[in-house]
Amino acid sequence: MRPFAENLPFFCIFLAFFAGILSAVLPSGRVAWRLTLGVCAADFLMSLEVLAYTFTERISFTYTMGRFPAPYGNALQAGPWQALMAVVFSGVMGLSLLGGARDLFRDVKPARQPLYCTMCDMTLASLLALTYTTDVFTGYVFIEISTISACALVMAKDTGTNLIATLRYLFMSLLGSGMFLLGLVFLNSITGHLLMEPLAKAVAALNVSGAYQIPLTAAMGLMAVGLGVKSAMFPFHMWLPDAHGGATTASSAILSGLVLKGYIALMIVLMVRVFSLELVMKVGITNVLLAFGLLGMVAGSLSAMRENHIKRMLAYSSVAQIGYIFMGLGLGTMAGLEASCFHILVHSCCKPLLFLCAGRLSTVSAHHHNLRNLRGSAYRDVAAGVGFTVGALSMIGIPLFGGFVSKLYFATASLYTGRMVVVLLVIALSTLLNALYYVPAVLSIWGIAPEALKAEIRSRSHPEDRASDLRFALAAGALVCGVLVLGILYHPIMDMLGIGLSLLK
Repeated sequence: MRPFAENLPFFCIFLAFFAGILSAVLPSGRVAWRLTLGVCAADFLMSLEVLAYTFTERISFTYTMGRFPAPYGNALQAGPWQALMAVVFSGVMGLSLLGGARDLFRDVKPARQPLYCTMCDMTLASLLALTYTTDVFTGYVFIEISTISACALVMAKDTGTNLIATLRYLFMSLLGSGMFLLGLVFLNSITGHLLMEPLAKAVAALNVSGAYQIPLTAAMGLMAVGLGVKSAMFPFHMWLPDAHGGATTASSAILSGLVLKGYIALMIVLMVRVFSLELVMKVGITNVLLAFGLLGMVAGSLSAMRENHIKRMLAYSSVAQIGYIFMGLGLGTMAGLEASCFHILVHSCCKPLLFLCAGRLSTVSAHHHNLRNLRGSAYRDVAAGVGFTVGALSMIGIPLFGGFVSKLYFATASLYTGRMVVVLLVIALSTLLNALYYVPAVLSIWGIAPEALKAEIRSRSHPEDRASDLRFALAAGALVCGVLVLGILYHPIMDMLGIGLSLLK
């Protein structure tokens, strides 16, 4: 008899879908919000159970849905890597909704709040499906579901600026989806498969025989670049600052911390399980990912340095951090993949923490977003000030925080390649640039505000904005703990990633 834990990945996805359908017909946005929080908590606990089961047993299992075996049916594969990603996705989704609740109920019209929760549920279901699926076409379907949901999360704050940002986001996302689908069509036409296991065998056979090398290379390139476009890989990132900077706080946290990572997770599965790292390096895809990653690490930070709008600054910072992930993938080694996966976890905790704290600092400062007008805002909400400081120090790479560990692993991974000098120099430069915009931001929020600014904030702010927000404090505290755990107790986490990636093959 199948162990009960092996049913849980399917239950997680099904529960998120069911909650999305139910949320759409609920009359109250607050009831739908509580339901979505409950689903995130349930998925978090179930994913923890899957993680404990697979890591303890050192196994990866396949859950077949329905009675139709391959190649006609569909299945989910779960191991320590997938389960760890699911734990982070569901946990951070719930914390983002919890910490951004006050802004959510203010920015989103009451009639749309249940639908907003529906989109959050669909986003969570998509992230889990992209992580667990064994069918590339199913992955494409959930890419599109994630795209539609993410566009709705951007557009939920109903302003003209957000509508334009949504259209830009939709255009670039459809471009990425189209490239992925075209590559998938090429791949299916030369292999005849869509399920990952037979597809991997067919690709390996083509590689050995030398047949269809040009279509195979084109298919791999289109799929990799398509997922890169959707995950804001430089230079395809120009949609990101407007989309993330103008959305309501919970949406910014979800989009930056989670949605981008779902596409990267699928890319990692394709690189390891379907194509193999050796073939990806042979056709030169890793060179492209490495070049774009290194350029993104520098260009994203330079753009962030020029920004005074705190959320747009954080959005450009995400471009740089995504560059780190693609740089690790571009190294083409298991060490680089492990470093990239660890940075996914770090960024999934840090960036939602920063966006939630930035939203709260703006709220208690009469909804100012300019860093100059946020001077002294940390004293108006100390939890937000501390959380923003912790997230900023982690992104810079200060020891005891998660960002330092991921940069250390990136540097270590580069030692096994012929690109060590370039990678180390760019990591050092990017770290310096990170400090040049995060340190002034931290000094600004902890600085002393002029009397004129204090008077303006007192006159313009509402009493409910100045009131303490326990939900935000709980979410920020949990994310701070996550950043510290990643920075201190990183050895067992790296063990999970290493074992999980080895079981993907």
